[in-house]
Formats: sequence, structure tokens, C-alpha cells
Amino acid sequence: MEPTLADLPSTILRLSDLASRRATTFAIVPSADENSAIAAHLDLRGLRKLRFAGEIAPLGQTDWTLTGTLGATVTQDCVVTLDPVTTRIDEPVTRTYAADLVDPDGAEVEMPEDDTIEPLPTSVDVAAVMIEALSLALPDFPRAEGADLGSAQFAQPGATPMTDDDAKPFAGLAALRDSLTDTPDEDGEK
Repeated sequence: MEPTLADLPSTILRLSDLASRRATTFAIVPSADENSAIAAHLDLRGLRKLRFAGEIAPLGQTDWTLTGTLGATVTQDCVVTLDPVTTRIDEPVTRTYAADLVDPDGAEVEMPEDDTIEPLPTSVDVAAVMIEALSLALPDFPRAEGADLGSAQFAQPGATPMTDDDAKPFAGLAALRDSLTDTPDEDGEK
């Protein structure tokens, strides 16, 4: 049976239930079935040794901060050969939940300088933070050792194939400059 979103782990901490003067620690180590569901959700070949541990602590009168460490071993497809590529991920994770932060709405929205600040929720799903942090930490273009894309040139029959050097916007300017410096001007000087 294929895993669904309902199979993803969930560890919800209600902020109103947490101590307001000290940090609350957490440690999440998903089961094998939960790892399979997360791997399917993130389109991974495999996921092992996933662990997310840290604390959520009050920050001032109304805000909260979550800090933790994410560790995982993931297996993805190589972008060149489709062979399995295994990567170890060890990432620090930080989220700040601010009461005075308003979710922007509208057609055009500027990205804030600090992308770890989020609006204050009533509860935090620490497992969802773990899955989001894992998805952001994954290598974008995993490549097996020694995998090389090589080069291929295609063109219609009878046409000269275009190379990468031909596509560079200033490739022809050097040749033009050289041809202009080799021709004499009106006074016969080069």
C-alpha cells in the first residue's frame, strides 16, 4: 500500500501548554513506516536515520523560538545516470514565531531579510518543521561519483551544430575587435 499524507508523522506542541519561563525540549525519531511516508512525500529513493532534536523556548513576552538539529541519510536519483546517490544531512534549524508579524497578502510581496521568522501560531507541528527543513536541505542536483553529462550537439541535416561557446553573448566581440584592429584606418594606420 502506497503511503499517504495521513501517514506522515505529526508532533504538535500547543504553545499555551508550554512553560513560559524555560525551554521545552523535543526529539523526534520517525518509525520505518513514517520514514517511508516522508520519502514518498519528498520523492526520495530512501530515507534512514532521520532525527530532529532541539527545543522551543519563549522569546520575550509573546514570541517563541525553535532551535534544533536535523540529521538524516537520504538516497536520491543521480541527475545524470539515475543511479542511487546517498547523502548525509546534518543541518541546524531555527524558526522564530513572532506575535506582531502579519502574513503579507497581495499580488506582490517582498521577501523578508530573515526567512526564519513566521507568524505566531497557536501550536507548532514539530514534525512538519522537520519535514520542511529536510526538503530544504536536500541536494538539488545529486550526482553519482564520476557521473559526467558529457556534451551532445544536435542540428538539422546540413546545418552546423551550435556549441556552448557560440551561445555566449559576447563570444563574437573578441573576433570583431581583432578584425577592427587589423584593418588600417583612413590615414593608413592600424
